[in-house]
Amino acid sequence: MLVKRIFMGKTLTINILCPVNFKTNISIRVNMAVNQNQNQNQNQLNIELSEEVAEGVYSNLAIISHSTSEFVVDFIRMMPNVPQAKVKSRIILTPEHAKRLLTALADNVRKYEQQFGMIEERD
Repeated sequence: MLVKRIFMGKTLTINILCPVNFKTNISIRVNMAVNQNQNQNQNQLNIELSEEVAEGVYSNLAIISHSTSEFVVDFIRMMPNVPQAKVKSRIILTPEHAKRLLTALADNVRKYEQQFGMIEERD
């Protein structure tokens, strides 16, 4: 599912990964903005993005592991000349959701490269 929203004068294009049979309207509220529509549809999903989470966490390494029931993605920040690094964030996904994430990420990379040119991979 692709959602476009205007935030701080810029259009955000967001891929939202939902199960195929998940039918709902999605609205995204940034910084706990108040939804003015009091007659919300029962199938409406509001996603709240706090200021702290909106800042994001920088990562330059991801380690992915899996079992029969889940995928675990650890996001790590490595610093030059520092022999130790910390996991900054861990995301745990079902195998189905991991595959949806793979598809959404591939789609976003393709769109990025169409707009800005090929991303060069370094060793």
